[in-house]
Amino acid sequence: MGIYTTIHLEPTTFGRDEALFVEHASLQASIFRYRSGVCGVRLKNASGQLVVLPYQGQQIWSMEFAGQSLTMKSMFEEPVPTQDYLSTYGAFLIHCGMLGMGNPGPGDTHPLHGELPNAHYQQAFIRAGSDEKGAYLEVGGSYRHAMAFTYDYKAEPWVRLYEHATTVQISLQITNLKSTPMEYMYLAHVNFKPVDYGRLVYSAPCSSEQVEIFPGPISDDKKLEYAAFIEKISQNPALMDVLDPEHTLDPELLLFFKYIGDRDGWAHSIHIQPDGYAGYVKHRPEQLDKVVRWIVRTEEEDALGMALPATATPGGYTNEKKKGNIRLLPAKKSVSFELEAGLLLPEQAVAMEKHITELLAEHLAK
Repeated sequence: MGIYTTIHLEPTTFGRDEALFVEHASLQASIFRYRSGVCGVRLKNASGQLVVLPYQGQQIWSMEFAGQSLTMKSMFEEPVPTQDYLSTYGAFLIHCGMLGMGNPGPGDTHPLHGELPNAHYQQAFIRAGSDEKGAYLEVGGSYRHAMAFTYDYKAEPWVRLYEHATTVQISLQITNLKSTPMEYMYLAHVNFKPVDYGRLVYSAPCSSEQVEIFPGPISDDKKLEYAAFIEKISQNPALMDVLDPEHTLDPELLLFFKYIGDRDGWAHSIHIQPDGYAGYVKHRPEQLDKVVRWIVRTEEEDALGMALPATATPGGYTNEKKKGNIRLLPAKKSVSFELEAGLLLPEQAVAMEKHITELLAEHLAK
């Protein structure tokens, strides 16, 4: 477990001018408010930085390593203090769920992607510690979502940055505080900035029999072009493994994968850029057995959700209930989800591509 010190935060501490708040080894945490009034915590090491919104969904709003901004392009320069999902959409990581998730369908009452994305966290902290991996700083918090006679749960996420890392560790624990079981859904919405001709390499089989494709809504003037494109990739989903700027990705495209874990239980996804650097997501299929790939490339939004690990596909509560994808959390019990996301340096990307290739070859040989 290592040793650590926890510094509890208060919203009144955050001012308009950014101020250094914690130093630990060569790591720094500073606090500030955006012009919109949203609080931010900036974690920095020698390789880069990220900004976490401690009281608004515990989102990772932005991330940068090795001089590269990893966060999707959006129309929002800063977060907006709202609970409406699309009115402040542009973060690198958004926790989605728990009582509902995805696009609400007929009869659904949950908001788009649930109550967690912009939840008002009641408690937040910065933690300075060290363990077998070295010194770290992390931001975490606690949010209680309750309604009498209906539901009562606590969400406790944290994001951890190590001293020499170019990725962050991400965790979310959900505790059912009621004396009856709770239905839940969860998706980790990790939004990278796509790079033209980047390659996607991932530990999941990719064939027309193994990958489900869900096209987004399309205007009448583009229907024929988009339908032809969808038919083409339906026959060969691997065509989407290269981010060709000629691909029709306006407004969006969803693909659903079944990932394979390695001997340590981790599944891996990388977006290898032409310069050799690679965006990276790692998750545990035993925790999150559904993975969504979401891509949109327009003038206003340019985003690559190369691997959105989840407990269900984003069809809304009612549709996922019919599919048997709603999970039950027993009374007074907890469930945890673990991720790692960020940037791999070129030599790390080469090694990870080799690891993924060998993992898939081993799987196919069985």
